[in-house]
This record gives sequence, structure tokens and C-alpha cells, in this order.
Amino acid sequence: MSEFFKNIGKIPYEGKGSDNPLAFKYYNPDEVIGGKTMREQLKFALSWWHTMGGDGTDMFGVGTADKTWGQADPASRAIAKVDAAFEIMTKLSIDYFCFHDRDLSPEYGSLAETNEQLDKVVDYIAGRMNEDATKKLLWGTAKCFDHPRYMHGAGTSPSADVFAYAAAQIKKAIEATVKLGGSGYVFWGGREGYETLLNTDMGLELDNMARLMTLAKDYGRSIGFTGDFYVEPKPKEPTKHQYDFDSATVIGFLNKYGLQNDFKLNIEANHATLAQHTFQHELRVARVNGMFASIDANQGDPLLGWDTDQFPTNVYDAALCMYEVLKAGGFTNGGLNFDSKARRGSYTPEDIFYSYIAGMDTFALGLRIADKLIADGRLDKFVADRYASWNTGIGADIISGKATLEDLERYALSKGEVTDSLTSGRQEQLESIMNNIMFNL
Repeated sequence: MSEFFKNIGKIPYEGKGSDNPLAFKYYNPDEVIGGKTMREQLKFALSWWHTMGGDGTDMFGVGTADKTWGQADPASRAIAKVDAAFEIMTKLSIDYFCFHDRDLSPEYGSLAETNEQLDKVVDYIAGRMNEDATKKLLWGTAKCFDHPRYMHGAGTSPSADVFAYAAAQIKKAIEATVKLGGSGYVFWGGREGYETLLNTDMGLELDNMARLMTLAKDYGRSIGFTGDFYVEPKPKEPTKHQYDFDSATVIGFLNKYGLQNDFKLNIEANHATLAQHTFQHELRVARVNGMFASIDANQGDPLLGWDTDQFPTNVYDAALCMYEVLKAGGFTNGGLNFDSKARRGSYTPEDIFYSYIAGMDTFALGLRIADKLIADGRLDKFVADRYASWNTGIGADIISGKATLEDLERYALSKGEVTDSLTSGRQEQLESIMNNIMFNL
């Protein structure tokens, strides 16, 4: 078996004082933070599409990185990708990976041939996983958005034939996920939306998307899938308006169609930016609704209006992300998948490692800060004090359901002006507390 990165050894943890670019400064896999090792808390995953296939191609230029892995034909390249991916994961101490079906193996002449070739790659991955039990599948999904057949959507296509083809493709992807022991299966509506309402039957499209998810859920359970199904919110791109716009929209959709017991949310930072939300907002909405599950770890550029999928280096956002994860009790089936790609100008093999080290250290530092924020207790105490009026008196009566509208009127009339019951939100003080904790680790 070839070694693809002969000049790179296993990446060590050397601490924040190290200047070695091929060493972790904050990610120490076996260090215990918040009652678990960092490896358990963060559950880092490699994204097959960006890392193993993304060559820097964009709408203005061809690829800059060689992702052929030394193989000219697609079948051999698919196998080489597996070996290269396992080498990357081993050297970076990454335990999980995620895939689209067509990332593992491309389309061939027919669906039957495509499925046959995919089976070969899945079998090869299963063999590699048997050799190294530390490597696990976080989640799988089907790439139902790039082929011309999906130009008007997959589950929301106006063509019933396309819907049926997408269902067949998803069925096979679920089977691959189950075979590899995946703990999640993702729906991302890459073209499940519209460009104009002038040609769109929105009601039918939403109903059909729910029908497809229900069929997939029922089939997955029938073949032994016990993990979570995920929806990954994104407001736009490639369609102008996507039906999985944000966390709140997806939760409403799942509740409407009775899917809330099997589906949860996979939140991506860059998608939150596109929805004009903060990453923490999307995570908080999912958490307070009991729908938080997994994360696509990346960041966008606020000066650009598209999904740049950059490796995350914003420590402030990572800290607030991990604050929500810890408040949710940590990951169960989900984890932190690096849906991230090196910049087009970062094209050397070493840049794969530099990129992952940057992202992993960022979230490791974010975990350390989030744990300190919770242990410090000042933020939680401030919030508890701010809402203390709901624990006694009229507040407790409202919460319990004891107070009627007439009771509240009588109370307000007897109380008079109530502005004296308000207190300062102290936003600047709380942000200063966070900064103080961040810069005193």
C-alpha cells in the first residue's frame, strides 16, 4: 500500500508555545476537558468531497491541486482515495469521515453499473475499517444535486421520474451508510428550492420532499439503521430560495410532516452566514427545540455572498459553538465534520495538513474556552438573575398556567408603571467577561 505523504509523520501535540507548523498547539486528543477527552468531545471528521476530491476548481478557473492520487482511471482512483484518506486521518488523529455517494465512486454508464462500482469501494472501505477499528463513519449522504437530471431538484423535481431516480440513489446511499456503521444520514437540499414562483407548485414540492424523507426513513429503519437522520439547513445557493432555509424553517417542516422523532439538524457555520444568522443562533435554535445533532465545521467570508467553505480559524465563533454543544450535553451520534476546503492558492499536499491543523486547533481552543465559560458561572448566573421574576409571584403563576388574562389585568392595574422592574442587559460587560476568559487560558 502506497504512502501518499511520505514527508509528513503523525501530527503531535506540542502545546501553544510550539512554532512547528506540523504540530497541534491546542488539540491534545487524550486531554480531559469537561469530563471527556478532547477526542470524544470534538469527534472530528474528514469530508471526503473537499479533502479527497476538491482540486480548487471554481467558476473562474480550473483546478490547482492534484487530487488524482496517482491514478488515471476512475475506479482505481476511487480505491486510492480510500488509502490516502485513511493515511490523512491516521496522521491527524481523526477518527471519523463523511461522504456523498458520488465522492466515493463516480457515476458510470447506468445506475446498475454505478451501484456495482460503488459497492466495490464500500467493501474496500469496510476492509480498511476492519484493519483499523478507530476509523468510523460519522454520516453518509447522496449527491442528488450535481447531475443535469437534478437541474430542477430531486425530491422536489416537477418530474416523477427524477423523484424515482433520486429515491433509488438515496436507497443505495443508505445501504452504504448502514454497511459502514454510520451513525447518521444527511439530507441537504442542494437544489430543493426554486428560482421563481412563476413556475413552482410549492405545496406539492414540500409534500414530495416529505414523502421522500419518509420513504428513506422507513427503509433505513427496516434494514437496521438506528442512528439519526439529519437535515442540513441552507438558505440559498445553488437555488435562489431553498426549502431548508434555516434551523427554524427546518424544524417547522419536520414538525408539520411528523418527522421530528427521526430527524435532527446538522448545522453548518457558513450556511448560517448565508441566512444572515450567527452560527451560535442556528445552534441555539436547534438546541432549545431538542433538534441539535451534528455540525459541519467551516466558516464563510462576510464580504462574499457565497459558500466559501473555509477552514475555521475564528476562535470567538468556535468558542460560542462549543458552548452550545456542551450545553446540549455534547455530541451523541453527531460530531464536527470539516466541510472545509483549502483555499485555491493552497494547493500542495502539505496544505491539507496545515488546513486541518488550523481547524482542529481552533475548535480545540473553542472547547477550552467554552468549558471555562461554563465553569466560571458568571454568564449563567447573570441570565438566571435576569429572569428571576419568573420563579415567584406573578411570573410563577404565568408559568404554571394559574394566571388568567383577567388576573394579569388586575395585577397590571394594581402595579402601575412597570419599567422599574427592568434591569440592564449588560451586553458589553458580558462580552468583556468572555474576552477575559478567552485571553487568560
